[in-house]
Amino acid sequence: MTAPAPSGVDGPATSGPAIEAVDVTRSYDLGGTVVDALQGVSFVVEEGEYAAIVGPSGSGKSTLMHLLGCLDRPTSGVLRVGGRDVLELDDSELADLRNREVGFVFQSFQLLPRSTALDNVGLPLLYRGTKRAERRELAEASLRAVGLGHRLTHRPNQMSGGEQQRVAIARALVGRPRILLADEPTGNLDTRNGAEVMRILEELNAEQGVAVVLVTHDDEVAGRARRQVRVRDGRVERDTALEARPAGPAGDAPAGAGPAAAGEPGARHVAGQQA
Repeated sequence: MTAPAPSGVDGPATSGPAIEAVDVTRSYDLGGTVVDALQGVSFVVEEGEYAAIVGPSGSGKSTLMHLLGCLDRPTSGVLRVGGRDVLELDDSELADLRNREVGFVFQSFQLLPRSTALDNVGLPLLYRGTKRAERRELAEASLRAVGLGHRLTHRPNQMSGGEQQRVAIARALVGRPRILLADEPTGNLDTRNGAEVMRILEELNAEQGVAVVLVTHDDEVAGRARRQVRVRDGRVERDTALEARPAGPAGDAPAGAGPAAAGEPGARHVAGQQA
């Protein structure tokens, strides 16, 4: 499953949280009516963590995904992705951060219909300025890593839904990002293909150390992650990382208790939230 780390493409960073949100809000002005989509959200996603953000429609989870993926900016609060505060970046810097640090997997695949699997997967590297020969080499390695070495020149309409989603995963990982955001990755797939996509995501998390964040309303999908962050009405309602942390007599974690003591990767204090 593990693709080689090619020259000229950085791998995930080795220290510090992948994502850190502190009292993040996001409000929208809809014709004079202010809608508070997120209200004081705080949590940390550690390097190499496997977490799910789960909640019903209208909970704010899609807004949160857009912020974590640097597709939008918070109204207030602090959001650091790959150690950089997104509110301090201009549009060009934010686009570069998104290209280098975040890979996306969408429910509807978002593949270019007239492009081959190779060209679809190489697209993030094109935006990065990678030369054509190296781009094709990296795209092929990424496709082979998800079991699609036999589909390099096929277009989306020549592939099944499960194969298209694997192309999307290969595209998300070709630039060796630190974070992979998967928005309802099994939503358009049957049970067998959905299980295969989840297996691939789990292997990539384990073998490559990329932080995987699933965004879903499906409790069965969310339950496969080692951590669940439940969102409702724009707030974090429950975070299993907090529940996994052992408490001392006063209700605080014992001195020196970190992720290993908690039994969960990335079990950290979440400022300003109650589980």
